[in-house]
Amino acid sequence: MMQTTPLTGKNAFFVGDLGKIVKKHSQWQNVVAQIKPFYTVKCNSAPAVLEILAALGTGFACSSKNEMALVQELGVSPENIIYISPCKQVSQIKYAAKVGVNIMTCDNEIELKKIARNHPNAKVLLHIATEDNIGGEEGNMKFGTTLKNCKHLLECAKELDVQIIGVKFHVSSACKESQVYVHALSDARCVFDMAGEIGFTMNMLDIGGGFTGTEFQLEEVNHVISPLLDIYFPEGSGVKIISEPGSYYVSSAFTLAVNIIAKKVVENDKFPSGVEKTGSDEPAFMYYMNDGVYGSFASKLSEDLNTIPEVHKKYKEDEPLFTSSLWGPSCDEI
Repeated sequence: MMQTTPLTGKNAFFVGDLGKIVKKHSQWQNVVAQIKPFYTVKCNSAPAVLEILAALGTGFACSSKNEMALVQELGVSPENIIYISPCKQVSQIKYAAKVGVNIMTCDNEIELKKIARNHPNAKVLLHIATEDNIGGEEGNMKFGTTLKNCKHLLECAKELDVQIIGVKFHVSSACKESQVYVHALSDARCVFDMAGEIGFTMNMLDIGGGFTGTEFQLEEVNHVISPLLDIYFPEGSGVKIISEPGSYYVSSAFTLAVNIIAKKVVENDKFPSGVEKTGSDEPAFMYYMNDGVYGSFASKLSEDLNTIPEVHKKYKEDEPLFTSSLWGPSCDEI
């Protein structure tokens, strides 16, 4: 899928290999067929990506009116769309109600009241916090309610006449501990039981995103959750298991092409901090590219994104190599 518009000047652009998305989907079907994927649209909303996923029959997790509209234009039915924004705008809740998108997530009383007032057919998934994000890194905005608070939210929902149909949790891909799933699933079971006592019929469990895209990680997660699902949410229990993979589907399919727009020669020991110094007297180079954290590398600001550069022009094996670093176009030290 190449860009068809003529490139004005030499902008950075992505090249996509849609076959890789299809491969990822069959990998999903092979490893975790019991879990229905709802693709996180904000991860990459390129029309070709959404079209191919719609054709493969995945669901879609949308966080805004625009994303819902994009997906519905492809003929995806509303029950295959979930509205996952933790902080919803009233006009967008009304929009979801109008187009029949009923399943949405919620983690606090204010949101619950907003949903009650603006969406009569809402089916809510209570978003519970997982251990990897309680008291996680400072400054990291965290979503999800505590187990303690769930009972209160369930009682509020009963009073407001809002239907709670299940639980959502999210384990970030940065979390290396698959044990987190053990706690999250037992917490979810707890909430299901609480909800049952209050009189709700629960039928959906959303295990969130955090799938890196490697088959190994998917198998690892499956190895941990499969036996737990059999215990807590066995097949005959009528509970549908869903998840929200995003970069899982698209990261391997896209390659970013950038141009070097400027270079600086610096003495090796004058190299900016954070870059390995070799201590030799050979020169080092700083290369400036035409894309950075205010563009395609935005996720570097919030997560540990490790991108590996490849030189498009082949160079000879015996050519000398120098210490170099790559910088975005804004010259911002981020």
